[in-house]
Amino acid sequence: MIINVHVTPRAKRNEVSAVDATHFKIKVTVVAEKGKANAKVITFLAEHLGVAKSCLEIIKGETSRDKVVRVI
Repeated sequence: MIINVHVTPRAKRNEVSAVDATHFKIKVTVVAEKGKANAKVITFLAEHLGVAKSCLEIIKGETSRDKVVRVI
């Protein structure tokens, strides 16, 4: 499954909102440097979907706010 994610770093609180089944908006409190925001996105999305972190992989958008995540 492929999921499109729009990330907002440095938000006031961590939050996931689903636009539809394959598009999510995620707000994280961490800054977007040295992969901290990406790691938080993977952790937060895994909790929301009920899968292990190892089942998620960012396949596009490592340095962008718009990411494509594959669920294995």
